[in-house]
Amino acid sequence: MTDPAERQDGGLGALVRGAIADFAQLVQQTPERVSGIRKVDGGWSVLVDVLELERVPDTTSVLATYRVDLDGNGELQGYERLRRFTRGATDQS
Repeated sequence: MTDPAERQDGGLGALVRGAIADFAQLVQQTPERVSGIRKVDGGWSVLVDVLELERVPDTTSVLATYRVDLDGNGELQGYERLRRFTRGATDQS
């Protein structure tokens, strides 16, 4: 059986976009970007950054990174908030 992410009809991008749309409906927030993705046993783990609190100036807005777990067909299995940060912040070295 072909991995759904390897299909020619959109591949991994289409699979992730569909799951992220489901995630956005659940949390009632608009994801800003996918910041990571990796294959795990039986599916995919996707990191998604979401605007949680909009502030002025924009660099002080609060974002969060969520891990979104998908099964091998791209169906949402669960999610978890991993961290919160301000838009203008960078990771510590």
